[in-house]
Amino acid sequence: MSPETRRPALRTAEFIPLVALLIALDALSADAMLPALSAIARELGAARANDAQFVITSLFLGLGIGQMLFGPLSDRVGRKPAIYGGLALFMTGCLVSLLASTFEAMIAGRLLQGIGVAAPHVVSMAMVRDQYEGRLMARLMSLALAVFIVVPMIAPALGQLIMWLAGWRAIFATFLAIASVALIWLALRQPETLPAERRRPFSPRSIARAVAEIVKIRAALGYTLASGLIFAPFVAYLSSAQQIFQHAYDTGALFPAYFASLALAVGAALVVNRRLVMRHGMRMPCKAASTLVAAVSLAMWAGAAAFDGLPPLWLFMAWLAGVFMCVGVLFGNLTALAMAPLGHIAGVGAAVVASLGTLVSVPLGTLIGQRFDGTMYALIGGFAIFGAATHAALRFAESAPGAPGVRQRP
Repeated sequence: MSPETRRPALRTAEFIPLVALLIALDALSADAMLPALSAIARELGAARANDAQFVITSLFLGLGIGQMLFGPLSDRVGRKPAIYGGLALFMTGCLVSLLASTFEAMIAGRLLQGIGVAAPHVVSMAMVRDQYEGRLMARLMSLALAVFIVVPMIAPALGQLIMWLAGWRAIFATFLAIASVALIWLALRQPETLPAERRRPFSPRSIARAVAEIVKIRAALGYTLASGLIFAPFVAYLSSAQQIFQHAYDTGALFPAYFASLALAVGAALVVNRRLVMRHGMRMPCKAASTLVAAVSLAMWAGAAAFDGLPPLWLFMAWLAGVFMCVGVLFGNLTALAMAPLGHIAGVGAAVVASLGTLVSVPLGTLIGQRFDGTMYALIGGFAIFGAATHAALRFAESAPGAPGVRQRP
């Protein structure tokens, strides 16, 4: 056993904020950039206004690649080396974006950031599973839920404040500083949680086998597709939110407040979902939520015609809040449903399910976002179409022999 593994475990009171910091990096690196997108596109000479969206979607593309890489890699080399490698890539990407003189260099830096930031997010959850079980593990896992609620609420305001004080490049300098703190804290205080005798071989073949297994098992494939399909219009929303609120609706400096209120809707749904699952299982809430997303969005799309595609802000916010409540329910269940038949390959399976879902959503979400023309037709239509497609994917998954039952518990 290495000296690193013999070190005593970090006290829970210190481990929790360390894990929170590692988990928060990916949401922070996406949402804090939103107020700066137009300024970045102007200064770096983006060809079209909608090209600014690539600053967000390239991060998600990298995240999809990184999730498939770093989860299995951490099983081979240990948790800390995998996080070190990811943070190094993330920080390199931040430097590239900070110093970028062309829009292409910016996108390359963001892609690197996405690949790298997958490591602290995915592997920190593995560190929790290595050390805790039962109620304490559930308590620590709920930390991830809290981070997903809080960070999107404050990140755009933080990004806007930094941009006002020092310009958009300072946002990347802030990412560098935060990642450096996380790296030093992890290196000095957190012992390795995966001893050498529990490590497993890593090879691209093992990932390919997991992909083949998911494709072969209809339930796993259907729920993985469903997660990617419902996340697609959400990616479109994230990448075009600044254009929607500051350009189409002219909210100015209040953009972060509107964004935060909608992030709260997703967070509230994640909390409510726990009770729904205990009473109804996972499948019924998912089917109801996907049906509501499609139906409400179809009605909204028809109603938007009365306002030339730009409904009043209050109506748009009410529709999005309702849709995001449903999306939060889907987010809370689909990964667990996809993983249910993959217990025999749980580690690499979780990484591949998350990665495939992201890689499905990013091109589809980009397609929706790039159709933004100052109206809400594309976004509303995207939620209608992909809400219906998500429902179809759920029905496909449930037609499989041995699909998780209605009373299945996560």
